[in-house]
Amino acid sequence: MSKSNAERSDARSNQLLGALETASRKRIEPHLEPIKYKLGHIVCEAGGLLKHAYFPQSGVLSLLTVLENGSAIETANIGREGAFGLFAAMYSRVSFNRCLVQLVGSMVRCPIELLRSEFERSEYVRDLFVSFSETLLSQVQQSVACNAMHTMEERICRWLLMMLDRAEGEALPYTHEFLSHMLGANRKSVTLAAQSLQTAGLISYRRGKIQVLDRPGLEKASCECYAIVRERFDAFLTPPSAAVQGDIEGRRTA
Repeated sequence: MSKSNAERSDARSNQLLGALETASRKRIEPHLEPIKYKLGHIVCEAGGLLKHAYFPQSGVLSLLTVLENGSAIETANIGREGAFGLFAAMYSRVSFNRCLVQLVGSMVRCPIELLRSEFERSEYVRDLFVSFSETLLSQVQQSVACNAMHTMEERICRWLLMMLDRAEGEALPYTHEFLSHMLGANRKSVTLAAQSLQTAGLISYRRGKIQVLDRPGLEKASCECYAIVRERFDAFLTPPSAAVQGDIEGRRTA
């Protein structure tokens, strides 16, 4: 599919695509397909076969773990820093999670087979994909701890801050019901927590939109999980020296 120079430049607003080597990017860019989905659109169900990997540019994708009774909880989200479907490109082609659109925005997708070819061709691409996948796994682990140990107010603050980092502006189009689905909590507890944050002057809520009024205050009210996850995502494009192949001196042993 032919793309204009403007569309190709916009594709690089995704940090993972922008970090690719020039040769890999030139092979991939002609096959990038811009797509737009509505809020809540299911990109792939758990257990579904993936034909494409999805690279958000200004939108956000949510990964949810789905239980047997149909309930689900978010375990990770992906914005312009990464992609959904890299595990499939590297190995199984099957999604372990339900993936849905959490924040509407621009996004491109790329055929899985092309990414698999680049993964097999380039050591740099392998390191990049593995580094992102490891960072995404760390977000999943942090989310598990956060959901189990922290208060609803802290969890909402963490979640809103993560969305705010990717959103254009400070108004987020979420209802309490949508928040309850993402956080795996009942709507009443989410509503009470949101009212507490509103009373504290951190947010305002009106007609299905959450407006952040005091970001520093929101960061202070959040648990440590937001800062930990953000730091890891800020650093994933620079793999640690211990990850450099062939250099085993100074590595910790298990």
